Amino acid sequence: MTRSFLARRLGGLAGTVVVAVVLTFVIVPLIPGDPAVSAAGPDATIEQIERARTELGLDRPLAERFVDYVGGLLQGDMGHSFSLNAPVTDVVFGRLPFTAGLAFASLAVVLLVAVPLGMAVGVLTRGGRRRWLDSAFGYTTAVVAAIPPYVMATFLVLVFAVSLQVLPPAYSRSRVGISLVLPLMALAIPSICFIARVVRRETAVVLEQDYLRTARGWRLGALRTYGRYALPNLLTSTLTLSGIILIGMLGGAITVETVFSWPGLGLGIVNAVTAKDYPLIQGIVLVLAVLAAALTLAVDIVLGLVDPRVRHG
Repeated sequence: MTRSFLARRLGGLAGTVVVAVVLTFVIVPLIPGDPAVSAAGPDATIEQIERARTELGLDRPLAERFVDYVGGLLQGDMGHSFSLNAPVTDVVFGRLPFTAGLAFASLAVVLLVAVPLGMAVGVLTRGGRRRWLDSAFGYTTAVVAAIPPYVMATFLVLVFAVSLQVLPPAYSRSRVGISLVLPLMALAIPSICFIARVVRRETAVVLEQDYLRTARGWRLGALRTYGRYALPNLLTSTLTLSGIILIGMLGGAITVETVFSWPGLGLGIVNAVTAKDYPLIQGIVLVLAVLAAALTLAVDIVLGLVDPRVRHG
């Protein structure tokens, strides 16, 4: 791993964080309505609204507020949520494990299912064999991959919670494990189809390479031939897509968590927008942006270790 490669990636991460800080700060002027009115409450008097405006610092110059905002972030202070009457840092990091756990668990399921599925179809349809399987796989995965997460979530609730009544339709504190199944499926199923399509196409390309033909000619066995010689050559594209998919899952979690009342950042930001709780909105958006940038950096580093061409690209 070269120093220039790490410097470029860390510089990109720093630039992303700076942009995220600026954008989250300018969220406040863009919020419809007056945040001071939301903070003071629906029955507040004019004096109470003005007092809330002063406490929130909304009556101060924009540049001064930005300096205070950045200073607070450097000290780990993201403000105070007036809708929950709690520090934003506590609220965000209390919800973060639910969103991160859901996203990473979904990604693990995607990789465990999509890679073997795509490789199996690629091997079975090698050289134009079983065209019916290739067509059925292509059409089915294309349709399912295009389904938005909230539509998939609603469909799963109707099937497994309403019709079959085998899974809970919403989060239950006493049944966290089983409550995770439907949100995980809603995020994972479209991504499984998307990754499997890419792996199937990459498998078809790899299987036509001379070294794979030689390995098959040596009759090394299917597991050794495809697991040892074909799979490593699929990792670069698969890992790249996995990072993109994981970042997309963080965004998709907003709608999925709302459908299943999953207590993560997605549901938190929906509630914050409804309450016009701008400090909480700022905190959640900033953490999601930094998390997405950090995941992109991690994927780039892994790709650099796996494929030297990435380090010098």
